[in-house]
Amino acid sequence: MRRKPIPPILPLLNPQRSSFCSSSAASEPPLDHLTSQLLSILSQPNWQKHPSLKPLIPSISPSHVSSLFSLNLNSLSPQTALSFFHWISLKKQPHFIHTVHSHSHLLSLLLPFPSFLPVAHTLRISMINSSSSASDALFVLRRLRSLAALHNFNLTLRSYNFLLMSLSKFSLLDDLKSVYLDMLRDSVALNLHTLNTMVNAYCKLGNVAEAELYFTKIAAAGLRPDTFSYTSLILGHCRNKDVDSAHRVFRVMPKKGCPRNEVSYTILIHGLCEADRIEEAFELFCQMGEDKCEPTVHTYTVLVSAFCRLGKKSEAMKLFEEMAEKGCQPNVHTYTVLIDSMCKEYKVDEARKLLLVPTVVTYNALIDGYCKEGKVEAAMDIKALMESNKCSPNARTYNELIFGFCKRKDVNQAMALLAKMLNLKLEPSVITYNSLINGHCKAGDFNCAYRLVNLMKDSGLVPDQWTYSVLIDSLCKGGRLEEAYAQLDSLKDKGVKPNEVIFTALIDGYCKAGKTNDAHALFDRMFTEGCVPNTCTYNTLVDALCKEGKLQDAILLVEKMLSTGQMHTPYTYSILIKYMLKEGDFSHAHRLFNEMVCSGSQPDVFIYTSFIHAYCSIGDIEEAEKLMVKMSEEGIRADSLTYTLLINTYGRLGLLDSAFGVLKRMFDACCEPSHYTYSFLIKHLSLSKTNANIVRLDLASNFTDISDVWKTMDYQIALELFEKMVLQVYGEAAFLLDTMIEVGYLPALESSKLLVCGLFNEDNIEKAKAVFCSLLRCGYNFDEVAWKVLHDGLLKRGLVNRCSELITIMEQMGCKLHPQTYSMLIDGIDGT
Repeated sequence: MRRKPIPPILPLLNPQRSSFCSSSAASEPPLDHLTSQLLSILSQPNWQKHPSLKPLIPSISPSHVSSLFSLNLNSLSPQTALSFFHWISLKKQPHFIHTVHSHSHLLSLLLPFPSFLPVAHTLRISMINSSSSASDALFVLRRLRSLAALHNFNLTLRSYNFLLMSLSKFSLLDDLKSVYLDMLRDSVALNLHTLNTMVNAYCKLGNVAEAELYFTKIAAAGLRPDTFSYTSLILGHCRNKDVDSAHRVFRVMPKKGCPRNEVSYTILIHGLCEADRIEEAFELFCQMGEDKCEPTVHTYTVLVSAFCRLGKKSEAMKLFEEMAEKGCQPNVHTYTVLIDSMCKEYKVDEARKLLLVPTVVTYNALIDGYCKEGKVEAAMDIKALMESNKCSPNARTYNELIFGFCKRKDVNQAMALLAKMLNLKLEPSVITYNSLINGHCKAGDFNCAYRLVNLMKDSGLVPDQWTYSVLIDSLCKGGRLEEAYAQLDSLKDKGVKPNEVIFTALIDGYCKAGKTNDAHALFDRMFTEGCVPNTCTYNTLVDALCKEGKLQDAILLVEKMLSTGQMHTPYTYSILIKYMLKEGDFSHAHRLFNEMVCSGSQPDVFIYTSFIHAYCSIGDIEEAEKLMVKMSEEGIRADSLTYTLLINTYGRLGLLDSAFGVLKRMFDACCEPSHYTYSFLIKHLSLSKTNANIVRLDLASNFTDISDVWKTMDYQIALELFEKMVLQVYGEAAFLLDTMIEVGYLPALESSKLLVCGLFNEDNIEKAKAVFCSLLRCGYNFDEVAWKVLHDGLLKRGLVNRCSELITIMEQMGCKLHPQTYSMLIDGIDGT
């Protein structure tokens, strides 16, 4: 079977080298020209002092050296080639690393001359060690065999051992075994290093059976296993999830005269942690001193990671503090584990204080934490910080930020980040597109969502379950049930198995549309297709049955759910309690509430709010307030809806002072009032003043210094104001748009589309073009601009000529569109 080449992984592992290669590539002259210049210079005596050489040094890359040596074997003396090989390495330290290819070509220059044979032996080891990927290691193997055949340059024991280690490093076990057999064929005397490498190679992959075959060969060769031999077996058993066998090897080591070292301890501690046997791992950690072993940073980090994963944060922090006390410096991974743990607990500011030795992984953990908290601006500050520290954001960085902006429903910013990714040659993944598709679906823009699916396929990515879950769920929420059902039926042809999320979304959609028979048919289809309904599926149907007044059927369905081994959630209780309260059955609702508490399930804010809502609806504010006190005692924080219900009830009772008192309690509890909170207060205030004048905001009025107002305004309010102005006065809206862009806001493209179209309809052509040019300069994704402004805006309004003019502007400004987008626009122009 022919092996597929494995792509190089060094740029991922060594960002410094990667950045060197990319920065030099940008300024390189054409490869042939530069190598020809070098060849000309090196042909001169005292080439090191040649005046033309120094300016070329920044542009010389390892590939140039390789090309130079392969250009003309007769034009370059072996001594000059060898001298230049060492000279350029010293001149361009520390990031210049010769490739396996430059080593190979140099060996071809040296081997015809016997005097260079000692140097060639050293160079051969250097070539083996320079392998940075599986494909490099395989190239070296083929090249060494070729050189042995051409020049009788046979491998020594030392070369063989280095070659075995290189193949083991990249888990090339078939080739590893082949080289081992070559050694036996060539009658090379194996040493302990050879057999240890074989044992370790198989143990790294958990293949202990094969490893033990080579382990027995150690004694057969008259050698004694050492600490490395036994430690490899411990690793193999741990990788094989057999910690008990690993522990047996660990215990037998002293009896065999092999001292245990820090690596032996750390590997077994890691294995125990992976098996969630953290107490045994910590006990072993405490025993290290008995073998005169000191925990390394890796030992500490393994335990810190395990404690964090199991939610034992205080134990993790104690170990972290102990590291400093014992002079063991935490590494990047230690910080990353702690930062990631804090971010998951929404302690992002606390995590930021630990940002002492940042790498892209550490920065990404913090960016992810801020994005999940909704603090996207803080996340962007971290991105700016990492760039100022010369740490380049990677695809993961952009994925986290895109997710954050989409979560905040700021799809335009997310699409702008996609454009930046592509400009930086960072490959968007399925995760990237799924976040953007989700963002557009949540914004109700299904056209863009479908276009993104097409772009995704065009780039060679395959939409997955999550992609279609988002699409189907959003279509259902948008009332487009037939379209959603058609998507479900198409999944089989696409090779995607529908999961419980997809089925539940459709069931929920049919229930909300009052089509409960169709919902139950889908429920039955789940079982037919081997998809097990989850608690959400059952809750959806229970809710629908309650709304139809079928309480007994709902209770029977809950019993069926429990019989499948699934537990009812607080939401299950909430549905039943809410229905009982709606029917005025307070006693039955309270019985169910007490049953919930007795079963060990904690009532949440939604259940308390259901009771408060019920009492408020009958004007029993006293009982509602009692429940607020009980919530506080149970440590449950009231949300905006809970407070708003009280405010509205006090307002209806004419107790405005008490209503404003609740508002003050909201602020004291750091609970943000919603739009509805203020609406109810304004309504009750206006009702209390029979002759009150209604004060309104004249959106068309001229601000004396609109920029200052804009700088202090909340972004969402700014977007809402811009949207309202677009619908009323295009001139002022255009001015407002310029001001928004000037202070760093990205206006919504949907509103910008209306503005451009409105200006064209008013024959304000130059202003429309100026607005469009402003949009192109402020960082939008150009495809999204074309989709929304040109296709969905101008073409759908029949403004074909204006669309063509704006396409020309995009081309003049160097805005590149995806071929699919161009085709869509041309089809739209031709079909209009």
